Amino acid sequence: MSGVKRLVTWQLRERFAAGLSAMYAGEVPAYGTLVEVSGQVNAEYVARHRSAERLGSLARVTAERHGAIRVGSPAELAAIADLFAAFGMRPVGYYDLRRARTPIPVVSTAFRPIDTNELARNPFRVFTSMLATRDARYFDPDLRGRVETFIARRELFDPALLGRARLIAAEGACDAEEADAFVAAAVGAFALSREPINKAWYDELSRVCAVAADIAGVGSTHLNHLTPRVLDIDELYQRMTGRGITMIDAIQGPPRTDGPAVLLRQTSFRALAESCLFRGRDGTVSAGSLRGRVGEVEARGVALTPRGRGRYDAAMATEEPAEVWSDYFPPTDTEMAAEGLAYYRGGDPAAPIVYEDFLPASAAGIFRSNLDRDARAADGDDDSGYSAEWLAGSIGHHIHDPYLLYEEASA
Repeated sequence: MSGVKRLVTWQLRERFAAGLSAMYAGEVPAYGTLVEVSGQVNAEYVARHRSAERLGSLARVTAERHGAIRVGSPAELAAIADLFAAFGMRPVGYYDLRRARTPIPVVSTAFRPIDTNELARNPFRVFTSMLATRDARYFDPDLRGRVETFIARRELFDPALLGRARLIAAEGACDAEEADAFVAAAVGAFALSREPINKAWYDELSRVCAVAADIAGVGSTHLNHLTPRVLDIDELYQRMTGRGITMIDAIQGPPRTDGPAVLLRQTSFRALAESCLFRGRDGTVSAGSLRGRVGEVEARGVALTPRGRGRYDAAMATEEPAEVWSDYFPPTDTEMAAEGLAYYRGGDPAAPIVYEDFLPASAAGIFRSNLDRDARAADGDDDSGYSAEWLAGSIGHHIHDPYLLYEEASA
């Protein structure tokens, strides 16, 4: 037998998440503050609450991250899927942010581990959005053609990196001696570019939506945020504000209640101005700044069944969800399990299954809270044909149904 040491996908994923975190802290210093405060809040929360680790150990929660990136086409999303497969991350769920209360012209999926043991080892996730250029309400035929031409000309990932990722995904491991170079190349692919930006083109796309400019106005992709997990997001919000960091106006997702935490609560600090270079029509390069990246943080609760999700949507549709929450959800895990509202391993109320996915309304809320203006859409019907099935076929990867994954875990 060969004596060569091999690293399996979860070990590579652990290094990938840590590498991205270190890189992002260098690019966005306030992110380091967010991680520091999250760690303090988590340690203190566990010390005060006996049941604090019911939805994951302190070690898991402290190391947990989710990232967010944006791409411009199915071909770029397919490349992302191939790269992330080397880290044991599969596409899960379909999110259409064009249908949120504050629409954003993207459709999205999330790449994450799908096996319970893999999630326990390292649950790194990346919420990945693709620009909806087929939607004529945002992109008329002329603009769509120019955007798609621009995107087709750029190369987000070194073909050699993608080729190696496909081999690692097929084998489920790679030699330890080559792991550092592979992970470093993957991390580097998401670094913020310092290449000059065509200002006229960027401004034209900004008039459609700032997200469109962030995706198709530059020649590369980058992390838009990297999100730690916190056990008390309300306390985190107060502490970040106390440190002089401007947070968005509200925490997105379900209200804080005395009953079991459900799904996902998110907030972020306001996007900070970052220096960049713009190229003018005459070719001259000048200094400028962009506000595209945020410091997001999240708190996760128990995963809801379709029945529970129906109640959640109904509660959130009211004017004051916190005031009517008890009309929709009981106050204990035992009752939640008995009514079939949430997922528990083996039906045991003491073993809740953490929600591993995302809420499109919350994602759009985070996006919107950091934009200067809403996306501009023309009147008309949506005949773009976007759907989970279309997206899966376009990228050549099965998109897993999160409810089926929770059903398997609960069984």
